[in-house]
This record gives sequence, structure tokens and C-alpha cells, in this order.
Amino acid sequence: MTEPTQPLHIGEHAVQPPVVLAPMAGITNAPFRTLCREFSGGRGLFVSEMITTRALVERNEKTMQLVHFDASETPRSIQLYGVDPVTVGKAVRMIADEDLADHIDLNFGCPVPKVTRKGGGSALPYKRPLLRAILHEAVGNAGGRPVTMKMRKGIDDDHLTYLDAGRIAVQEGVTAIALHGRTAAQHYGGTADWDAIARLKEAVPEIPVLGNGDIWSADDAVRMMRRTGCDGVVVGRGCLGRPWLFADLVAALAGDGTHAYARPTLAEVADVMVRHARLLGEWLGDEARGVIDFRKHVAWYTKGFSVGSEMRKRLAVAASLEELRSLLDELDLTQEWPESADGPRGRTHSRNKVVLPEGWLDDPYECGTGIGADAELDTSGG
Repeated sequence: MTEPTQPLHIGEHAVQPPVVLAPMAGITNAPFRTLCREFSGGRGLFVSEMITTRALVERNEKTMQLVHFDASETPRSIQLYGVDPVTVGKAVRMIADEDLADHIDLNFGCPVPKVTRKGGGSALPYKRPLLRAILHEAVGNAGGRPVTMKMRKGIDDDHLTYLDAGRIAVQEGVTAIALHGRTAAQHYGGTADWDAIARLKEAVPEIPVLGNGDIWSADDAVRMMRRTGCDGVVVGRGCLGRPWLFADLVAALAGDGTHAYARPTLAEVADVMVRHARLLGEWLGDEARGVIDFRKHVAWYTKGFSVGSEMRKRLAVAASLEELRSLLDELDLTQEWPESADGPRGRTHSRNKVVLPEGWLDDPYECGTGIGADAELDTSGG
């Protein structure tokens, strides 16, 4: 049995145990947050998928749907991605004035080339003045709402930014920092550097530091907190096709030695799959659209089970809830949870080089003209 962890304080919000669902584009929409929150017993912090500030300010129809929260979500947590301080400030002011969320997280972790080549995402903290300006505008326009940030170690091992970025964040009034222990060059490959999380915690003792990277089980979360001294954990790819992981995380970090970790049968997994697809349909206002949107989740939910490639293909093209349920009922639903379903899931590849604007690395204090409006794209939260 582990000792209970201390609450994570995000402004006036106490998150206990200190477990956060990482923003993931196309994944952490309201239906998926609902599932994770249900398994957690309503405990933890569940962040929206990434919202671009320009699209929010322009009231893009799809974006306005993404910022909708269920009445049961408290606190309402939204992640913003932006590259222009003025636009970020306008977006945050809009959230405050229209009461769209209770907590604002800023993304500086996206490693996707089409973003970094424009100077956005995990490339942006290298330009210290630009990072400071964005944080200043966000905190200044939040109307007292807590502003946090998520970032990576840096661009690559020769251009680490996380310690400088952490100090700037403290100076600008950021409430907490989440660090993914990888560089942009690593993308999602290799092993997360938990020691970097510990170094950041030592560098910015004034505010909470959350660790992210390679948390595939509740035991991983416990190990990370013990090893790094971080104040909480952010879980992303580990919960893909496993929303029940939050039940394990909450129990482990609450010190509940009576909890048996979730190891659902295929029958139980199938029920969650159908519920997930149904929730998506209700959210989108169309059952067929919900089932189509759910298709990306099929491989994650069925990982390790004896399903067969042909059946996986059929499940991934199901067009209705009835068809999805019927196909699942053809399987041997008595299968126990397979050990091969544990461990890493989602993207695991790395990149040899980060694509950046020309001359981006010449001077970390000169912002230049490498960032354009097209740096704001709907993509991964990193």
C-alpha cells in the first residue's frame, strides 16, 4: 500500500489524487472525458483536446463544439495552442468573459513537423521573449483563472529549454507546469527522461510540477512521483483504449491498498466500446458519425485480445451501433485480460531531426519572422 499523495492545487482547485488526463487531439473530447471521469469516480483533472486560439477567437463552428463541457465536469479544463501573444490574450479573455472554462492550459509540447517548421509547439520555448510574451498575455487576461503550461525538454539534446521556460513561467504567474520528459526530436520514441522532471521540480519549487511520459500503469505513476518528487502525473497514450486506467491511478495515488487493478474481460471491454461509440454519437448529434469517429479507437481497445486482423478490419468499418455490437458478439467475449495488452500503446516512433524555420536556432532571444498564422493547426498536444 502506498501513502496517499497530497492534493494538486491548480489555483483554487484541489485535484486529489493528482491525476491529469493529457489533452490529445481527436481523443479527449467530451465523450472520452466522460468515460475516464466515470472510472475515476469523478476524481482527477480532465483536460479538453487542444484548441487553437485563432480558431476560438474566430468562433470556428467545430472549435466552439470542442469547448463544450458536460454539466458534471468540474473544474472545466481547456488547453489552448497559440503562437501570437495578442491572439492568445484575446482567446483567454474570451474564455474569461464568457465563462467557457475554469482552468486554462497552454500547449508548448507539440512535436509535429508541420507545427515546428513554423516555430510553434515544442519549438516555441526556444525563443524566450516570445514564450514570456505569450504567458504574460495569457495570465493577464485570465480574469483570475489559473493558467498552466505543458512542454517538452526542448528541441533536442543540444537545445534544451525546459529549465529556462520553467523559470519564465514562474515569473509570469503560471500556476503549474507539466513536463513531458522527451525532446521534440524524440517525438514519442525512446524512453522518457524522468530525471529531467526531477531537475525541473528542483528549479521551480514555487509551483507544482507534473510529470508526463511512459506512464502505462498505476505503478508507473507511483514510481514517477517517488523518483522525481513531482506533484502529480499527466497521462496520455497510456489510457488509449483503457479509460479504466483512471480507476487504477486514483486508487494507487490515494493509497487505497484494497483496490484490485482493472483487468477487464473482452465482454467488459466490448461494453465500454459500445458505450464510447454511443456517447460520441450523442455528442455529434448523429449515430453514424459517432461510430465513424470511434473507429480510431478499435485497435487500442482490442490490443492483445484474440480478435484477428480480419475482424479488426470489420470492426474498424462498422457504420452503426447495431453493427458494432453484432460484430463484437461474434468474438469469444469470455477472454481474460491479456498481458500483451499492458505496456506502451499509441505512437512510439522518434525523429532524427526537428524541422524548424530557417535560422531558428541562431539566437534564442531574437524571435524573427518564422512564425505565421498557419503554425496554428489542429494536431497533437505533444
